[in-house]
Amino acid sequence: MGHTKWLTDEEMRTWMVFIPTATLISRELDQQLKEDMGLSHLQYEILIHLNAAEHGAMRMTELAERLINSKSGLTYQIGQMEKSGLVKRRPCEWSKSGILAEITDEGRATLERAAPGHVEKVREILIDVLTPEERAVITAGLGRVRDRLIERNQGETCW
Repeated sequence: MGHTKWLTDEEMRTWMVFIPTATLISRELDQQLKEDMGLSHLQYEILIHLNAAEHGAMRMTELAERLINSKSGLTYQIGQMEKSGLVKRRPCEWSKSGILAEITDEGRATLERAAPGHVEKVREILIDVLTPEERAVITAGLGRVRDRLIERNQGETCW
């Protein structure tokens, strides 16, 4: 077993600020979307990805990878959203085993209604709190962390 390289005081402060901040941001965004639209943050992100996709549809496996979500978790969410008329599932034309998730007109209308309140909340809790310089540093740093984690987890079945 190797020698543990303990966190310095400065590194510990970074870690101890990051964890609750990430949790609080997620909680705030989820609460705003639930109160305003009856959507979870994950469901909103599903609508965003499907709306941006060619023909408003994506293979479920690709959608799970983009959302960094398990296939079973995505299947559950899509099922809930299908009941609400926001999305529909259909067989993939180019793959016998593939299933497409497709945004419906109601899903697009819901996304259009949800976006202004969501953007206002993102501005309130993150964007407008930071200077442009702080945002640039956070974007670069967290982007590297995200990319490293995605690269490390390539090929794992949960994504």
